[in-house]
Amino acid sequence: MKKQIGFTMVEFLIATAISLLLIAAAVAAFSDALRSNEAVTLTADLNDNLRAAMDLISRDLVFAGTGIPPSGISIPSGPGVTVNRPNLTSLTFSGTILPAVSLGTGLGPAVPVSDSLSSVNPGSPTDILTLLYEDNTANAGESMDSAPIIRKAVGTTPACNGAISPTGDSVTFDPACNDLSKARVPIQPGDLILFTNPAGTTAIQTITTVNGQLLNFARNTAIDKFGFNQTGAPQGTILQLQSPPGTWPPITATRIFMITYYLDNVADPKRPRLMRQMNFNPPQPVGDVLEALTVRYNFVDGNTPPKFYAKQSTVPAGLSESNIRSVNIFMGARSNRPETRTAKYLRDNMSTQVSFRSLSYFNKYQ
Repeated sequence: MKKQIGFTMVEFLIATAISLLLIAAAVAAFSDALRSNEAVTLTADLNDNLRAAMDLISRDLVFAGTGIPPSGISIPSGPGVTVNRPNLTSLTFSGTILPAVSLGTGLGPAVPVSDSLSSVNPGSPTDILTLLYEDNTANAGESMDSAPIIRKAVGTTPACNGAISPTGDSVTFDPACNDLSKARVPIQPGDLILFTNPAGTTAIQTITTVNGQLLNFARNTAIDKFGFNQTGAPQGTILQLQSPPGTWPPITATRIFMITYYLDNVADPKRPRLMRQMNFNPPQPVGDVLEALTVRYNFVDGNTPPKFYAKQSTVPAGLSESNIRSVNIFMGARSNRPETRTAKYLRDNMSTQVSFRSLSYFNKYQ
């Protein structure tokens, strides 16, 4: 009889088993590759958030103090007078001086820390960072501080025929000296203006309306949310710049920016964000799923040799914010969603130290 050609049942079962083993190994390898790719993608996203947020904060800190008097800016103060601070909750500035950098240790929200979709641990209070610098968008001769508002003609120096109202609630600029239309970023309501007299006395006000060369500083709480336009306060207002009382000396005006960073876990509790707010304008998110913001300050006193105070959360006794020379920023972030394999969030953090370019710098190693 002719021999039959084919596989026996035993051979078929062995081949099937080997094939299944190979397929299982391939599926396992593919699954591992997917999990690895997921972890890499989630980690890359959270690190991108950290780097972008840290870079933006660092750039603002480099400008901190530019054009701001070393002793700070006088703000309205006295019995019953409060000046509000931009942030997620209702806070106020303390004292009579607004420094180039205002400490905000523990003033931010406590962001809950989520290990998974079902596990949430209460977080510690975060910090708020508030800093000031002069308008860095203007070219020389194109900003409102290119000449005093009022100036008598002396020799070849032309007069500036601007005017400040007796109550200090409006200022008219002479276009021959201060042409506001040349500003690269238009002057608009909500902008902050620093006024300085020849003696170095300062005041700050919020623009409420703009009409050509006329700026108004009304007590409008809808626009002046700070409360800078409280000209009836006993001290720290533009009226204190008169010398003698009732007479306006040659006062200069400078637009300044107040930048505030804080974490917001109210808009979306599951995705806390880093917010950047300029003045009291609507804040903008600049970092996603950031759950930790800690700011510590390095101080240098005026002694000889100077003493260095590292990573302070409060102002050391006998010093003020004007003694800050550098700042340490720490931020922590988590992934947008839990990792599939572990059902837990991935985390990373980043820290840096930024020295203030516009404040005197002291190197403790020299």
